[in-house]
Amino acid sequence: MAGFLQDDDVELYEEIKFEPNVMCEYIDNRIIFRSCQLEDGDIVCFQKSPKPDTADQFRYPDVPSFLVYIRNRQVVHFRSLEKPKEDDFCLEMSKIFTYDEVVEKVAQQLGVDDPSKIRLTSHNCYSQQPKPQPIKYRGVERLLDMLIHYNQTSDILYYEVLDIPLPELQALKTLKVTYHHATKDEVSVHSIRLPKNSTVGDVLSDIKSKVDLSHPDAELRLLEVFYHKIYKIFAPSEKIENINDQYWTLRAEEVPEEEKNLGPFDRLIHVYHFTKDTQNQTQVQNFGEPFFMVIREDETLSSIKERLQKKLKVSDEDFSKWKFAYISLGRPDYFEDSDTVATRFQRNMYGAWEQYLGLEHPDTAPRKAHSANQNRHSFERPVKIYN
Repeated sequence: MAGFLQDDDVELYEEIKFEPNVMCEYIDNRIIFRSCQLEDGDIVCFQKSPKPDTADQFRYPDVPSFLVYIRNRQVVHFRSLEKPKEDDFCLEMSKIFTYDEVVEKVAQQLGVDDPSKIRLTSHNCYSQQPKPQPIKYRGVERLLDMLIHYNQTSDILYYEVLDIPLPELQALKTLKVTYHHATKDEVSVHSIRLPKNSTVGDVLSDIKSKVDLSHPDAELRLLEVFYHKIYKIFAPSEKIENINDQYWTLRAEEVPEEEKNLGPFDRLIHVYHFTKDTQNQTQVQNFGEPFFMVIREDETLSSIKERLQKKLKVSDEDFSKWKFAYISLGRPDYFEDSDTVATRFQRNMYGAWEQYLGLEHPDTAPRKAHSANQNRHSFERPVKIYN
Protein backbone atom coordinates (compact mmCIF):
# COMPACT_ATOMS: atom_id res chain seq x y z
CA MET A 1 0.00 0.00 0.00
CA ALA A 2 2.87 2.40 0.76
CA GLY A 3 4.76 1.51 -2.38
CA PHE A 4 7.75 0.14 -0.46
CA LEU A 5 9.78 -2.80 -1.72
CA GLN A 6 8.65 -6.15 -0.38
CA ASP A 7 11.85 -6.70 1.57
CA ASP A 8 11.90 -3.21 3.17
CA ASP A 9 11.66 -3.34 6.95
CA VAL A 10 8.78 -1.25 8.31
CA GLU A 11 8.46 0.27 11.78
CA LEU A 12 5.07 1.10 13.32
CA TYR A 13 4.20 3.73 15.93
CA GLU A 14 0.94 4.69 17.61
CA GLU A 15 0.19 8.41 17.69
CA ILE A 16 -1.60 8.72 21.03
CA LYS A 17 -1.89 12.52 21.14
CA PHE A 18 -0.52 15.61 19.42
CA GLU A 19 -1.66 18.39 21.78
CA PRO A 20 -0.52 19.86 24.06
CA ASN A 21 2.50 17.60 23.70
CA VAL A 22 3.31 14.79 21.32
CA MET A 23 2.87 11.24 22.67
CA CYS A 24 3.90 8.54 20.19
CA GLU A 25 4.86 5.00 21.12
CA TYR A 26 6.65 2.22 19.26
CA ILE A 27 4.51 -0.80 18.30
CA ASP A 28 6.14 -4.18 18.60
CA ASN A 29 4.92 -5.94 15.46
CA ARG A 30 5.46 -9.35 17.05
CA ILE A 31 2.58 -8.99 19.52
CA ILE A 32 -1.17 -8.89 18.94
CA PHE A 33 -3.42 -5.81 18.73
CA ARG A 34 -4.99 -6.43 22.13
CA SER A 35 -1.59 -6.50 23.85
CA CYS A 36 -0.71 -3.20 22.16
CA GLN A 37 -4.08 -1.74 23.27
CA LEU A 38 -4.87 -0.86 19.67
CA GLU A 39 -8.57 -0.27 18.96
CA ASP A 40 -10.83 1.10 16.23
CA GLY A 41 -9.95 4.70 15.40
CA ASP A 42 -6.37 4.61 16.72
CA ILE A 43 -3.70 6.20 14.52
CA VAL A 44 -0.81 4.06 13.34
CA CYS A 45 2.19 5.75 11.73
CA PHE A 46 4.71 3.83 9.66
CA GLN A 47 8.18 4.39 8.25
CA LYS A 48 11.01 2.46 6.68
CA SER A 49 13.39 1.17 9.32
CA PRO A 50 16.52 3.33 9.19
CA LYS A 51 19.66 1.44 8.36
CA PRO A 52 22.33 1.55 11.07
CA ASP A 53 24.83 3.35 8.84
CA THR A 54 22.35 6.06 7.72
CA ALA A 55 20.61 7.04 10.97
CA ASP A 56 22.99 9.95 11.62
CA GLN A 57 22.19 11.47 8.23
CA PHE A 58 18.66 12.44 9.25
CA ARG A 59 17.72 15.11 11.79
CA TYR A 60 14.43 13.33 12.50
CA PRO A 61 15.18 9.61 11.96
CA ASP A 62 11.91 8.25 13.40
CA VAL A 63 8.21 9.07 13.61
CA PRO A 64 8.23 10.43 17.21
CA SER A 65 11.04 12.91 16.56
CA PHE A 66 9.40 14.00 13.29
CA LEU A 67 6.02 14.59 14.99
CA VAL A 68 7.76 16.65 17.71
CA TYR A 69 9.32 18.71 14.91
CA ILE A 70 5.94 19.21 13.19
CA ARG A 71 4.33 20.15 16.51
CA ASN A 72 7.00 22.76 17.32
CA ARG A 73 8.17 24.07 13.96
CA GLN A 74 8.11 27.83 13.71
CA VAL A 75 9.05 30.16 10.88
CA VAL A 76 10.90 33.08 12.45
CA HIS A 77 11.27 36.44 10.70
CA PHE A 78 14.66 37.96 11.51
CA ARG A 79 15.25 41.71 11.28
CA SER A 80 18.40 43.72 11.77
CA LEU A 81 18.09 45.80 14.94
CA GLU A 82 19.26 48.78 12.89
CA LYS A 83 16.29 48.31 10.51
CA PRO A 84 13.52 47.11 12.83
CA LYS A 85 10.71 47.52 10.28
CA GLU A 86 12.20 45.32 7.54
CA ASP A 87 12.37 41.51 7.41
CA ASP A 88 15.91 40.48 6.51
CA PHE A 89 15.47 36.70 6.26
CA CYS A 90 13.28 33.86 7.54
CA LEU A 91 14.35 30.56 9.07
CA GLU A 92 12.29 27.50 9.87
CA MET A 93 13.12 26.46 13.41
CA SER A 94 11.70 24.47 16.29
CA LYS A 95 10.17 26.16 19.31
CA ILE A 96 12.22 23.82 21.47
CA PHE A 97 15.55 24.80 19.88
CA THR A 98 18.03 25.75 22.58
CA TYR A 99 19.57 29.22 22.75
CA ASP A 100 22.78 27.84 21.22
CA GLU A 101 20.91 26.18 18.35
CA VAL A 102 19.09 29.42 17.50
CA VAL A 103 22.19 31.64 17.39
CA GLU A 104 24.09 28.95 15.47
CA LYS A 105 21.40 28.94 12.75
CA VAL A 106 21.46 32.75 12.56
CA ALA A 107 25.26 32.80 12.41
CA GLN A 108 25.20 30.27 9.55
CA GLN A 109 22.67 32.38 7.66
CA LEU A 110 24.78 35.53 8.11
CA GLY A 111 28.13 33.86 7.46
CA VAL A 112 29.41 34.66 10.96
CA ASP A 113 32.03 32.16 12.14
CA ASP A 114 31.42 32.69 15.89
CA PRO A 115 27.76 32.28 17.00
CA SER A 116 28.55 33.98 20.33
CA LYS A 117 28.87 37.26 18.40
CA ILE A 118 25.15 37.11 17.59
CA ARG A 119 22.93 39.08 19.98
CA LEU A 120 19.16 38.72 19.74
CA THR A 121 16.34 40.98 20.91
CA SER A 122 12.72 39.94 21.37
CA HIS A 123 9.69 41.65 19.80
CA ASN A 124 7.13 43.66 21.77
CA CYS A 125 3.75 42.58 20.39
CA TYR A 126 1.98 45.69 21.72
CA SER A 127 4.34 48.43 20.53
CA GLN A 128 5.47 46.48 17.43
CA GLN A 129 9.02 47.47 18.33
CA PRO A 130 12.10 45.66 19.65
CA LYS A 131 12.12 45.27 23.42
CA PRO A 132 14.45 47.79 25.13
CA GLN A 133 16.77 45.12 26.51
CA PRO A 134 18.43 42.42 24.38
CA ILE A 135 18.43 38.73 25.31
CA LYS A 136 21.39 37.90 27.51
CA TYR A 137 23.85 35.17 26.54
CA ARG A 138 22.03 31.89 27.26
CA GLY A 139 19.51 34.00 29.17
CA VAL A 140 16.60 31.87 27.91
CA GLU A 141 16.41 28.12 27.42
CA ARG A 142 14.35 27.76 24.24
CA LEU A 143 13.26 29.62 21.12
CA LEU A 144 9.70 29.72 22.47
CA ASP A 145 10.93 31.75 25.46
CA MET A 146 12.34 34.31 23.03
CA LEU A 147 9.03 34.64 21.16
CA ILE A 148 6.54 34.90 24.04
CA HIS A 149 5.52 38.39 25.14
CA TYR A 150 3.09 38.14 28.06
CA ASN A 151 0.22 36.04 26.67
CA GLN A 152 1.09 36.53 23.00
CA THR A 153 3.53 34.70 20.76
CA SER A 154 5.48 36.61 18.13
CA ASP A 155 7.33 35.28 15.08
CA ILE A 156 9.87 38.15 14.95
CA LEU A 157 13.38 38.39 16.38
CA TYR A 158 15.95 41.15 15.93
CA TYR A 159 19.65 40.42 15.55
CA GLU A 160 22.97 42.22 15.88
CA VAL A 161 26.44 41.07 14.85
CA LEU A 162 28.85 42.15 17.59
CA ASP A 163 32.54 42.84 17.26
CA ILE A 164 33.30 40.81 20.40
CA PRO A 165 31.59 37.70 21.86
CA LEU A 166 28.44 38.47 23.83
CA PRO A 167 29.73 36.95 27.12
CA GLU A 168 32.67 39.38 26.98
CA LEU A 169 30.39 42.28 26.14
CA GLN A 170 28.08 41.48 29.06
CA ALA A 171 31.04 41.75 31.42
CA LEU A 172 31.33 45.36 30.26
CA LYS A 173 29.00 48.34 30.70
CA THR A 174 28.19 50.08 27.43
CA LEU A 175 27.04 53.69 27.57
CA LYS A 176 26.01 55.95 24.70
CA VAL A 177 27.37 59.43 25.40
CA THR A 178 26.89 62.56 23.31
CA TYR A 179 29.81 64.97 23.42
CA HIS A 180 29.12 68.68 22.89
CA HIS A 181 32.19 70.55 21.69
CA ALA A 182 32.94 73.73 23.61
CA THR A 183 33.75 75.97 20.65
CA LYS A 184 32.43 74.18 17.56
CA ASP A 185 28.79 73.68 16.62
CA GLU A 186 29.31 69.94 16.66
CA VAL A 187 27.88 66.98 18.56
CA SER A 188 29.46 63.52 18.43
CA VAL A 189 27.97 60.30 19.77
CA HIS A 190 30.30 57.75 21.35
CA SER A 191 29.72 54.19 22.53
CA ILE A 192 31.82 53.74 25.68
CA ARG A 193 32.65 50.23 26.91
CA LEU A 194 34.21 49.79 30.31
CA PRO A 195 34.24 47.18 33.10
CA LYS A 196 31.09 47.42 35.22
CA ASN A 197 33.01 48.53 38.31
CA SER A 198 34.33 51.62 36.48
CA THR A 199 33.47 55.16 37.56
CA VAL A 200 32.16 58.24 35.75
CA GLY A 201 35.72 59.56 35.91
CA ASP A 202 36.83 56.55 33.84
CA VAL A 203 34.11 57.36 31.27
CA LEU A 204 35.30 60.96 31.00
CA SER A 205 38.91 59.83 30.63
CA ASP A 206 37.88 57.52 27.80
CA ILE A 207 35.96 60.30 26.07
CA LYS A 208 38.93 62.65 26.41
CA SER A 209 40.99 60.23 24.34
CA LYS A 210 38.41 60.27 21.55
CA VAL A 211 37.41 63.93 21.14
CA ASP A 212 38.93 67.30 20.31
CA LEU A 213 39.22 69.47 23.42
CA SER A 214 39.35 73.27 23.34
CA HIS A 215 42.62 73.02 25.31
CA PRO A 216 44.66 70.06 26.65
CA ASP A 217 43.79 70.66 30.30
CA ALA A 218 40.02 70.93 29.76
CA GLU A 219 37.90 69.39 32.51
CA LEU A 220 34.88 67.33 31.44
CA ARG A 221 31.62 66.55 33.22
CA LEU A 222 28.79 64.11 32.55
CA LEU A 223 25.16 65.26 32.64
CA GLU A 224 21.83 63.43 32.65
CA VAL A 225 19.38 65.09 30.24
CA PHE A 226 15.73 64.16 29.86
CA TYR A 227 13.09 65.98 27.81
CA HIS A 228 15.35 68.99 27.33
CA LYS A 229 16.14 69.47 31.04
CA ILE A 230 19.33 68.75 32.99
CA TYR A 231 18.48 66.51 35.93
CA LYS A 232 21.91 65.56 37.23
CA ILE A 233 25.64 66.20 37.16
CA PHE A 234 27.35 62.89 37.87
CA ALA A 235 30.10 62.84 40.47
CA PRO A 236 33.38 61.52 38.98
CA SER A 237 33.47 58.85 41.70
CA GLU A 238 30.01 57.47 40.89
CA LYS A 239 29.93 53.86 39.65
CA ILE A 240 28.60 53.40 36.11
CA GLU A 241 26.95 50.00 36.61
CA ASN A 242 23.54 51.47 37.52
CA ILE A 243 23.55 54.39 35.07
CA ASN A 244 20.67 54.07 32.60
CA ASP A 245 21.13 55.46 29.10
CA GLN A 246 17.98 53.86 27.66
CA TYR A 247 15.61 56.70 28.58
CA TRP A 248 17.96 59.52 29.58
CA THR A 249 20.57 61.15 27.36
CA LEU A 250 24.09 61.16 28.77
CA ARG A 251 25.90 64.34 27.73
CA ALA A 252 29.59 65.08 28.16
CA GLU A 253 30.91 68.60 27.91
CA GLU A 254 33.75 70.81 29.05
CA VAL A 255 33.28 72.72 32.31
CA PRO A 256 33.47 76.43 31.39
CA GLU A 257 36.18 78.40 33.19
CA GLU A 258 33.63 80.86 34.58
CA GLU A 259 31.90 78.02 36.45
CA LYS A 260 35.17 77.01 38.13
CA ASN A 261 35.64 80.48 39.62
CA LEU A 262 32.25 81.34 41.06
CA GLY A 263 32.22 84.39 43.31
CA PRO A 264 30.48 84.26 46.71
CA PHE A 265 27.35 85.93 45.33
CA ASP A 266 27.29 84.43 41.84
CA ARG A 267 24.53 82.06 40.76
CA LEU A 268 24.80 78.97 38.56
CA ILE A 269 21.37 78.59 36.95
CA HIS A 270 19.62 76.30 34.47
CA VAL A 271 18.68 77.82 31.10
CA TYR A 272 16.09 76.06 28.90
CA HIS A 273 14.32 76.85 25.64
CA PHE A 274 10.53 76.81 25.66
CA THR A 275 7.37 77.61 23.73
CA LYS A 276 3.77 77.93 24.86
CA ASP A 277 1.47 74.98 24.20
CA THR A 278 -0.76 75.86 21.23
CA GLN A 279 -3.77 74.23 22.90
CA ASN A 280 -3.14 75.48 26.43
CA GLN A 281 -1.28 78.78 26.73
CA THR A 282 -0.59 78.18 30.44
CA GLN A 283 1.48 75.09 29.61
CA VAL A 284 5.17 75.33 28.76
CA GLN A 285 6.87 72.98 26.29
CA ASN A 286 10.65 72.69 26.46
CA PHE A 287 12.83 71.91 23.45
CA GLY A 288 16.43 72.13 22.34
CA GLU A 289 19.61 71.74 24.38
CA PRO A 290 19.54 72.89 28.03
CA PHE A 291 22.64 74.43 29.58
CA PHE A 292 24.05 76.14 32.69
CA MET A 293 24.92 79.81 32.99
CA VAL A 294 26.69 81.89 35.62
CA ILE A 295 24.94 85.15 36.50
CA ARG A 296 26.32 87.90 38.74
CA GLU A 297 24.57 89.23 41.81
CA ASP A 298 23.62 92.62 40.35
CA GLU A 299 23.40 91.61 36.68
CA THR A 300 20.34 92.80 34.78
CA LEU A 301 18.49 90.87 32.12
CA SER A 302 19.83 93.29 29.50
CA SER A 303 23.41 92.25 30.31
CA ILE A 304 22.54 88.56 30.40
CA LYS A 305 20.81 88.80 27.03
CA GLU A 306 24.02 90.03 25.41
CA ARG A 307 25.91 87.01 26.70
CA LEU A 308 23.11 84.63 25.67
CA GLN A 309 22.97 85.99 22.13
CA LYS A 310 26.73 85.62 21.76
CA LYS A 311 26.70 82.09 23.18
CA LEU A 312 23.79 80.87 21.04
CA LYS A 313 24.85 82.80 17.89
CA VAL A 314 21.39 84.17 17.15
CA SER A 315 20.83 87.02 14.68
CA ASP A 316 19.68 90.42 15.96
CA GLU A 317 16.41 90.10 14.05
CA ASP A 318 15.50 86.74 15.57
CA PHE A 319 16.79 87.55 19.05
CA SER A 320 14.67 90.72 19.23
CA LYS A 321 11.57 88.49 19.24
CA TRP A 322 12.70 86.32 22.16
CA LYS A 323 11.15 86.63 25.62
CA PHE A 324 12.78 85.75 28.93
CA ALA A 325 11.08 84.40 32.02
CA TYR A 326 11.76 82.94 35.45
CA ILE A 327 9.96 79.60 35.35
CA SER A 328 9.08 77.59 38.43
CA LEU A 329 7.03 74.40 38.18
CA GLY A 330 6.10 75.21 34.58
CA ARG A 331 4.77 78.73 35.22
CA PRO A 332 6.57 81.64 33.52
CA ASP A 333 7.08 85.04 35.17
CA TYR A 334 8.50 87.37 32.53
CA PHE A 335 11.52 89.63 33.10
CA GLU A 336 11.98 93.24 31.98
CA ASP A 337 15.40 94.28 30.66
CA SER A 338 16.08 96.30 33.82
CA ASP A 339 15.26 93.44 36.24
CA THR A 340 18.05 91.97 38.37
CA VAL A 341 17.79 88.29 37.49
CA ALA A 342 19.80 86.81 40.38
CA THR A 343 17.23 87.85 42.97
CA ARG A 344 14.90 85.12 41.72
CA PHE A 345 17.40 82.28 42.03
CA GLN A 346 18.94 80.48 44.98
CA ARG A 347 22.71 80.32 45.42
CA ASN A 348 23.17 76.74 44.23
CA MET A 349 20.68 76.03 41.50
CA TYR A 350 22.16 73.15 39.54
CA GLY A 351 19.93 70.57 41.25
CA ALA A 352 16.72 72.62 40.97
CA TRP A 353 15.77 71.69 37.43
CA GLU A 354 12.18 72.95 37.76
CA GLN A 355 13.37 76.52 38.40
CA TYR A 356 15.13 78.03 35.43
CA LEU A 357 15.67 80.94 33.11
CA GLY A 358 13.36 80.26 30.18
CA LEU A 359 14.09 81.46 26.65
CA GLU A 360 10.78 81.73 24.80
CA HIS A 361 11.04 81.54 21.03
CA PRO A 362 9.76 79.33 18.17
CA ASP A 363 11.23 75.86 17.79
CA THR A 364 12.64 76.14 14.27
CA ALA A 365 14.65 72.89 14.25
CA PRO A 366 13.56 70.42 11.53
CA ARG A 367 11.10 67.86 12.85
CA LYS A 368 12.60 64.39 12.98
CA ALA A 369 11.51 61.05 14.38
CA HIS A 370 13.55 60.37 17.50
CA SER A 371 13.42 57.61 20.07
CA ALA A 372 12.25 58.41 23.58
CA ASN A 373 15.71 58.97 25.01
CA GLN A 374 16.90 61.51 22.41
CA ASN A 375 16.60 65.27 22.44
CA ARG A 376 16.23 67.46 19.38
CA HIS A 377 18.86 70.18 19.16
CA SER A 378 17.47 73.71 19.07
CA PHE A 379 19.94 74.71 16.39
CA GLU A 380 20.51 71.77 14.07
CA ARG A 381 24.14 70.88 14.76
CA PRO A 382 26.12 68.21 12.87
CA VAL A 383 26.04 64.89 14.68
CA LYS A 384 28.80 62.31 14.25
CA ILE A 385 28.29 58.77 15.57
CA TYR A 386 31.23 56.64 16.69
CA ASN A 387 30.83 52.98 17.59
